[in-house]
Amino acid sequence: MSWRTLPQSLGVDVLALKAAAFELSPDPALVVDETGALVAVNEAAEALFGQGLGLLARGRFSAALPPGSALVSLLNRAIEEQAKVRERGVQISLFGLAPFEADGAAAPLGDGSVLLTLTVKAGLGVERGAGEAAGGLRSIVGLGRMLAHEIKNPLAGIRGAAQLLKSGAKAEDAPLAQLIVDETDRVRRLVDRMEAFSDDALPSLTPVNIHQVLDRVRALAANGVADGLALREQYDPSLPPVLGDEDQLIQIFLNLVKNAAEAAHARGDGRGAIGIHTAYRHGVRVRAAKGQVLRGAPLEVRVTDNGPGVPSHLREHLFQPFVTSKANGAGLGLALVAKLVAAHGGLLDFESEPGRTVFRVLLPIASEEDVWA
Repeated sequence: MSWRTLPQSLGVDVLALKAAAFELSPDPALVVDETGALVAVNEAAEALFGQGLGLLARGRFSAALPPGSALVSLLNRAIEEQAKVRERGVQISLFGLAPFEADGAAAPLGDGSVLLTLTVKAGLGVERGAGEAAGGLRSIVGLGRMLAHEIKNPLAGIRGAAQLLKSGAKAEDAPLAQLIVDETDRVRRLVDRMEAFSDDALPSLTPVNIHQVLDRVRALAANGVADGLALREQYDPSLPPVLGDEDQLIQIFLNLVKNAAEAAHARGDGRGAIGIHTAYRHGVRVRAAKGQVLRGAPLEVRVTDNGPGVPSHLREHLFQPFVTSKANGAGLGLALVAKLVAAHGGLLDFESEPGRTVFRVLLPIASEEDVWA
């Protein structure tokens, strides 16, 4: 049964709508119900917006559109005329992406919901924005190659000094000295990879216990950037291993916790707090990086803080290079986090308001074949 011939009286559930949308077209397709909520998307739409249905569907779809949006007009016309309508050259700005142009078509489904399909103009909008971000990151990588040799020399000295400290340290201080040694080794491995880095390089993926990664991050933060803050974790102990690169996962979450700590400190009242939470999210699909298979039901890690929130003028461009609100910041941390998460076949998202900011990272889990490989 096609969309066009759906009976007016037929009750269609969300799963059926989503399955039909997937089969309809390789173009991005979304289903919006009578309340303005997004209830289904196809894989092309997930790829376009870089998010799965679970993230895209938060809140009312229509509320995410600016007043007078051509998409709202298109949806309303389809409902009023009870017919498929088209609009060419629609300017679209959704889900934190830079504005882009697409041809839109809306078709009523007979139950109050509307199917919206988009044909994105080649070379515009999303692709251009992604190219600009990638260009910025290529510049970062080029700079990193030049600095790699200079970084290795002081690292060797730091590691040697930490080993000497460990040999003469009290029993309670020995773990801190070992932490310095371990972190120096990790940075050295990252520098080695940077020298041979290319934009198409994929991380070395193996099954990783995400809680061991987060415990490492917590230890580093508690003895550094999060000193003086309440640092709380809430883990789901039943979670399976994630498929990832341990060093890069540490880098991802250390950057997010560092940002959260700086925001919590900015409160200035001594009541700053950071949270690290893990959960298993059913039904959220993850489009894997190039060369990897599509994986579903990802593992979620949330990093929260009770700071002042992300400034509104930065939110749409937060993951682009050189975007920062810090007086002495370079604006590279979140851009690199976004790149590493994407390389893992994951999704990165955030929501923010004064007193509450949440960064979510969704990662594919390791299969039994991965674990026993």
